[in-house]
Amino acid sequence: MKRPDDENMSVTPVKNMETAEYRSNIYNLLSIIYGAEVTENLLKQIRETNMFSTLSDMGVVFGDDFLHKPDKELLEDLAVEYARLFLGPDKHISPHESVHHKRGDGDWGNLWGKSTIEIKKFIETAGLEYKPEYSGLPDHISVELEFMHEVIGREARAWEEKDSEGAIYCIKMEKKFIEEHLVKWVPVFCDKIIAEAELSFYREMAKLTGRFIRFESEEIDKYLVEAKRRETCSDSA
Repeated sequence: MKRPDDENMSVTPVKNMETAEYRSNIYNLLSIIYGAEVTENLLKQIRETNMFSTLSDMGVVFGDDFLHKPDKELLEDLAVEYARLFLGPDKHISPHESVHHKRGDGDWGNLWGKSTIEIKKFIETAGLEYKPEYSGLPDHISVELEFMHEVIGREARAWEEKDSEGAIYCIKMEKKFIEEHLVKWVPVFCDKIIAEAELSFYREMAKLTGRFIRFESEEIDKYLVEAKRRETCSDSA
């Protein structure tokens, strides 16, 4: 998985901004996918726009069950799969951090654990608010991914405004959230989806999500180093 600036190691504020926008867009897409059943509009975007080639470039390989099935039938199948995987009522894969994050204090495995409280405080400290229509728990995977989308979006705007200090503040927040939360449970969650999914869509999106979060965990220090270097260059200019 590559960043937009991988081909050019001479990183500029524009490249920093483009990288942030790219990352923010990925988090946004994944948040939408895990937040609700696939809509007709989302399906159309994935199948008929540049999004399909972008996903392919990121290693997503959809099967015939996604590529060739009529839209109406596929949407019905995806709705059933979403409910079976994430909602129940039978045994399902809870999309909440507190269920999967194996904490050292043992407070995990159930809803509204310490991880839930920590996520709630994290979001509130960042000055972000839940959408009025949202009534779920703070540590739902879609909420955590949307949180990253918003914070990285702030980082992109900071780069656009040549605010290196603001960008660094955002990246530090991203780093803390990735290291203390996302990487601790999302790959485990995705492995369970891969094992249980019957349709290639959710299996492939889980593979992508797991790879992306691991990649983010490995790269976040590089983003921070680049940002601090940019701030130093600006101060000495």
